[in-house]
Amino acid sequence: MSKTETDTLILEQLFEEHFGKKSESISTIPMSGSDRRYYRLSTGSTSAIGTFNQNIAENNSFYYFTDLFRKHEINVPKIYKTGKDRRYYLQQDLGSVTLFDELNKQGLTNEVKEYYRMSLEQLAKLQWIAGREADYNNCFGTKQFDEKAISADFLYFKYYFADLQKIVYDKNELTDEIEEISKDLGRIQPKMLLFRDFQSRNIMIYDEKVYFIDYQGCMQGPPQYDIASLLWQAKAKLPQKWKDELLNSYITSLNNLPMAKVDEMYLRKGYLQFVMLRLVQVLGAYGFRGLLERKPHFISSIAPALKNLEGFLKDNPQIPSYPKIRGLLEKISSKEIQNQYETIQANEDSKLKIQINSFSYKKGIPSDNREHGGGFVFDCRGILNPGRIELYKKLSGKDEMVQSYLQSETKMPHFLEHVYSIVDISIDDYLKRDFENIVINFGCTGGQHRSVYAAESLVKHIKRKYNIDSEVKHMNENNWVR
Repeated sequence: MSKTETDTLILEQLFEEHFGKKSESISTIPMSGSDRRYYRLSTGSTSAIGTFNQNIAENNSFYYFTDLFRKHEINVPKIYKTGKDRRYYLQQDLGSVTLFDELNKQGLTNEVKEYYRMSLEQLAKLQWIAGREADYNNCFGTKQFDEKAISADFLYFKYYFADLQKIVYDKNELTDEIEEISKDLGRIQPKMLLFRDFQSRNIMIYDEKVYFIDYQGCMQGPPQYDIASLLWQAKAKLPQKWKDELLNSYITSLNNLPMAKVDEMYLRKGYLQFVMLRLVQVLGAYGFRGLLERKPHFISSIAPALKNLEGFLKDNPQIPSYPKIRGLLEKISSKEIQNQYETIQANEDSKLKIQINSFSYKKGIPSDNREHGGGFVFDCRGILNPGRIELYKKLSGKDEMVQSYLQSETKMPHFLEHVYSIVDISIDDYLKRDFENIVINFGCTGGQHRSVYAAESLVKHIKRKYNIDSEVKHMNENNWVR
């Protein structure tokens, strides 16, 4: 039995036990940066998100902080029911619209700014009210964002991003400065409850309210780090005026809480230090996930992250005050390095037409009658075939159950990461040179499951990265097993 089939059986049972009725449909939700698997179960107007996570300690942390936050009326999803082994659980369905989605859809509107303000208001309550009661023994990993954790963030950046840029610098002197700056930042007080990855993709918009998700990594730490994480998120590209106004709104929220007043000047000074650290940390993450693991989303985030860093250094010439670290950051954020990661976006005048096909090798590779015949043929037959499984035989790569199987049970995600890297090279070049056509073919045995899924996935990747609407054809669709 596949992972998806096992998940489905267990989650459907939890759904029926909690709601007293069987789910009528279950669909997969695409995986993000974690190994957790998500499903949406529904019947009529009742729905829930089913989750599987092998890491029980991480789940226990999520359960604990959910109870704590809900006690203090902080908006997080309800947990309806957990499985006996605590690896499966049902939680409230908050829809699928994140604050990042809303920002991309609306732009810099007053409504979006209000959602940001509401998020920071909720964050202040999470950090300073729930934080006073939090038992940090329930953190599944690191309990405190201290000197060691800060040093780890700098080293993460050094090894997974800086060292990959082939920039010449004195590594021993840099290491010495990392030790010193980590001590300095580790001494900044107070230490409250730290969300750790507080960014707009972890904030859902539901019923005109903001809800937090993915707070499993909570720990004790400096509250300024979370503010920096939200306001300086690279792809959000918030203008400086918004950042200033929203920081002020956070401080207003603090003053409205039932607690002693916070030293505002001290908080603001620490905030700038942790903006710098957050910008460094995300580049380390983008280097690891993007440059080493070749995940397209993280690669496309590098250029805006470098631009973010460049702007911060320009506006804050004294931060960081350590010369080797600052010198390296200035080199890293130079226009030369930024240009290496810039993605060329198609404009209205672009001539490039992209044709993507799936086909069956039994029928042969599709012919290309275009002028220059540029393009690729990718053989998907090295991937496990869902068509051999009775449950999927009459489905196709367009169906969610097949997609979930290919995502979680096969090497298809790894295969597609390499495909994207290869295809992107040609698209980048073709856009620069005003080429008009490129054809990309995916083949498998029956042209129904693996090749179809790969073709549909590439269409989404090209739209997301280049804003190009590709034409897709499934050449063997008339012969699919129905």
